[in-house]
Amino acid sequence: MLLLETSFFQLITDQFKHTTWAEWIGVISGFICIYLATKESILNWPVSIISVVAYAWVFFTAKMYGDMALQFYFLFTAFYGWYFWLRKKEADNKPVTILTNQEWIAVIAAVMILSVILGFFLDRFTDTDVPFADGFCTALSFVAQVLLTRKILQNWVLWIIVDICYVPLYIYKQLNLSAIFYTFLVGLAIKGYLDWRKTYREQIH
Repeated sequence: MLLLETSFFQLITDQFKHTTWAEWIGVISGFICIYLATKESILNWPVSIISVVAYAWVFFTAKMYGDMALQFYFLFTAFYGWYFWLRKKEADNKPVTILTNQEWIAVIAAVMILSVILGFFLDRFTDTDVPFADGFCTALSFVAQVLLTRKILQNWVLWIIVDICYVPLYIYKQLNLSAIFYTFLVGLAIKGYLDWRKTYREQIH
């Protein structure tokens, strides 16, 4: 038993030793970014810029091109979200909104369509070995980020799903630190949803 435990911790230690500096930066800044987002802190946007730049390189070296391209989208939305949150804060005291049933249908349809398009594109034009898994996670992240920039409560539901999906994908791609990171992000996303839901309920009373 002791031998098995030693082997396990040795494996984890060896994996950390082989983790690149870019992945460390992406993980640490990403964790801070998500935590700040759960607190509705506008500082999450400048911190996210650091994370997406680091992860763009990580995904390029791992041949996860859908996620690499997604980082450039995240970079754009970081600046947009920063601006929108500043303007929203100045405009009113009800920053958190929710999706209607029709909007939920549109969100689900958008994720499905984007997943198929990205999956086929990555399969045909890149050398990735996970085209459809990468495409699905990229599509879900794309839509979730749109909802986050608009301060829509259900963005956290999508992040919970995508974080869960990323864990086995990162393990397969030997991005073990990121897999551990995204396991923690599931908990943070749940906390974000509960905190934002409380804020929303306080707004409507």
